Amino acid sequence: MSNILIIDDEKAIRKTLGEILSYEGYKLEEAADGEEALKRFKEKAYDVVLCDIKMPKMDGMEFLERARESNPDVPIIMISGHGTIETAVEAVKKGAYDYISKPPDLNRLLITIRNAMDKTSLVTETKVLKRKVSKVQEMIGESAPIKKIKDTIEKVAPTEARVMITGENGVGKELVARWLHEKSNRASGPLVEVNCAAIPSELIESELFGHEKGSFTSAIKQRIGKFEQANGGTLFLDEIGDMSLSAQAKVLRALQEGKITRVGADKDINVDVRVVAATNKDLLREVEEKSFRLDLYHRLSVILIHVPSLNDRKDDIPLLADKFLEDICTEYGIAKKAIDKSALDDLKEYSWSGNIRELRNVVERLVILSGKTITSEDVTNNVIPRR
Repeated sequence: MSNILIIDDEKAIRKTLGEILSYEGYKLEEAADGEEALKRFKEKAYDVVLCDIKMPKMDGMEFLERARESNPDVPIIMISGHGTIETAVEAVKKGAYDYISKPPDLNRLLITIRNAMDKTSLVTETKVLKRKVSKVQEMIGESAPIKKIKDTIEKVAPTEARVMITGENGVGKELVARWLHEKSNRASGPLVEVNCAAIPSELIESELFGHEKGSFTSAIKQRIGKFEQANGGTLFLDEIGDMSLSAQAKVLRALQEGKITRVGADKDINVDVRVVAATNKDLLREVEEKSFRLDLYHRLSVILIHVPSLNDRKDDIPLLADKFLEDICTEYGIAKKAIDKSALDDLKEYSWSGNIRELRNVVERLVILSGKTITSEDVTNNVIPRR
């Protein structure tokens, strides 16, 4: 049910508008002046606001300006019995959705409200879609380790150097790979991602290099592998420490010669691919245990980028939490919630075994379970495990 805030110092006007809009199925709240209205506006999400201009304490024009600063996406319809064309023009210039004279024409009022509701829905959908089609997410953080990573990306991305990204699960290794591609000379080409840990060892070669029809029992048609798909672009090999030794040998050949051979074929195919790899394992230890090739390690690790755990960059938690709040509230179609300092302090004290991924999940949980402002009590009740 859509929520409307009616602001007018005349009780009779509020009552009349309330009765009409309630009959139309809207949920209503009232405020008798701009000060009370602004407090409500900051504490709660509204779909539309109807606001008088001449009011005590804070008039409608001042409310309009301050409300737009707080949340510019909520349509505010100005209503006044003392209006002129100049007043209407001024209101629209300051961001009012529309201007209606008193006494309002009820049909026009209802149509304006309906159109304003449609605008609110479109704004929310547009924000979600823009984020979904965005090539790469922003890299959030001002801590020393993150500044170093950003600086390294700026220097390395325009080159053809292969990069090995290391770090725990959930720290954002994929995001670093995306930024390397986005800032490279191959940005107009494809970025093809392969999660080596998610593919069975017997299928990894087919996945990477492709296969010919009939090359094995389930090969009912020809398949183009990831190396060919990434031609002219970047191939991101995530969790490369889980790749089989036989596949490692073929990857090494592809890197050395710029050629691959599909499973079941005897013809070489030239490929022009920049490889970026990532792992949460200690590959030098894997080399000692004979489960990873030393020559492949050296081929892949021309540049090493280590992404720190969230526990090693806790000063970035307020920035990350704010970004996640904005994204999640937009996805849910609600006004952005606030989070107080004590709650942020609690989040900074928490041990983040799941890193950035866990923090985002926690923020989403808090958005769902908390009120307009996320408090320390919310964090205690919904985040910190009970002993």
